[in-house]
Parts: sequence; C-alpha cells; structure tokens
Amino acid sequence: YFTQITMLFPEEATWLELAKSKDVDVVPVATSSLNQTVDGYQFVEKSAGRAQGVSLPYLEDTGVVYNGSMKVGNNVTADKSIREALNVGINRTEIVNSVFSGHAKPEFTGVDTRDYANNQSKVADGNVEQAKQILAQGGWTDTDGDGIVEKNGTKASFDLYYPPDYLDRQSLSTVFAEQAKQLGIEVKLVGADWDTIYANMYSSAALMQQTSPDPYKSIYYGAQYIYASFSKYQYTGYLQKFNVNKESGSLYSHEYMANIRAAASESKHTYEAYLDAGILNSAKTFVIPVFNN
Repeated sequence: YFTQITMLFPEEATWLELAKSKDVDVVPVATSSLNQTVDGYQFVEKSAGRAQGVSLPYLEDTGVVYNGSMKVGNNVTADKSIREALNVGINRTEIVNSVFSGHAKPEFTGVDTRDYANNQSKVADGNVEQAKQILAQGGWTDTDGDGIVEKNGTKASFDLYYPPDYLDRQSLSTVFAEQAKQLGIEVKLVGADWDTIYANMYSSAALMQQTSPDPYKSIYYGAQYIYASFSKYQYTGYLQKFNVNKESGSLYSHEYMANIRAAASESKHTYEAYLDAGILNSAKTFVIPVFNN
C-alpha cells in the first residue's frame, strides 16, 4: 500500500517528458503521444468520463447584452438548418481517429455514457450530401461560388473559440472547421484564454469540455464563471436552473436544467452540505419567484 501520494498538476506539454524522466509513477498521456511508448511505463486506457463538443448559440442577435458586456445571439448558428447540417455532416468517427488516434468514442449528446442518455438523439453522421440538402432547403446557397453558402446576404460563417493550451481541443477545433468547410460553412478559429472565451460564448461557438484534467483550473475558472454568470441576477439555485428574472437580459435562455430528478437530488445534496458545514440551523433567506396568473 501507499504511505504517501504526491499529486502534480503539470502543463500538458510536459507530460511525456515527465514520463521519460522517470520522476513520476503515473502520468496522463497527451493526444500527441498516444502512439508513443516509454520504457518502464505501461499504457493503461480508462474512460475519462468527459465529453468534448462545439457549443453553438441558438438565439438570434437582437442586440441583447448580458451582464453589461457579453453579447448574446448569433444569426448564423441560430438558424436551425445550420445546426442540423453540422449535426449530420460532421464525421465524429473521423475526428476520433485523427485527433485521438482511435482512443475515444463519438459523442452526440454530451451524456452518451450516462444512465440517462437519450440514444434517440444519435444520428447517422458524416453525410455531407444530406447536410448540403438541409442547408439548401433552409435557404442557404452559394451564389458567388466561393464555397460558402449564404442566406439573405449573410454568409454561413462564425467564430469558434478554443483554448490553445490544450492540444486535443486545438486539434478538434481544426478538424471541425475543415469538415464544416466541406458543407459550405466557414468556421473561423480563435485561440483564446478562458476569460475571453466566456465573454464571447453567448455570441460565438466555443469548444467546450465536460470536466477538466486539471483540478486547479476546474475550481478557479469554474468559480469565475459561476460568479460572472450567475451572481448578479441568478443568485439562487432555482434561478440558475430556470432563468425567470427578466432583468438578467437573457430571460429563459441562460439556464441549466436537464435532470428531472433534480428537485429531490439537489435538495438532498444541499441538506447534506449544510449539515456537514454545521450551518443547518442558521438563519436563511428564501427568494421565491411569484408568477402572475
């Protein structure tokens, strides 16, 4: 058994060199090193329980600004035919093979590996011709021959923000843009830090990942995101899940709730957290929304 465990949180670019130095016993494998071997180390493959995907704004740009400076909406990605075309046109298996050397599985919903996954959401993807038909039926055509479809004078073009310090997300964004171009959609890549990504994620596409291999960054940036996104107008658990505060600037849209069992499970977790912290009997202020009619 172990008498001491020392945990390191190195940058991804140093993982392989750490293994070669023999200074660590266990080290993650970067996507660029998946097919490399290091003497004295055994490659062990485990499910990471995380999913990567492209987040597309689904609201139109109507001039709404959230939290004073964050633009909301994108007239290209808000078009249903754009999102449907990308869904069936992007070849997820090709991405798995080219970016992750086959050490991953295609993801369709972000929760494919969970018990509550909806298998009916999976589609037959990689169908370029079907994607082009969807775009044409939605009114998107290439009238000037530049390879990018347009509709009512608007090019099917949008920015995709990604964190460049993670090679897998940089590579995934690149392959996604290349595949989208085959459909007639231009994806302009923007490498940026997380502060910039969060500031633009409501008006541009963003390469997102559920969970992170770096606990420090998960806590630090997660806390920043929660504070910036929820503290002013969505300051209760209910308002975070169901945004009914019209002052937020993103009524009904800036919310997160997909678990129908959340009312019971989150109440239980909150109770246990208060109990463990010793504040169960302290005074609390309840903010309860009241609806007319």
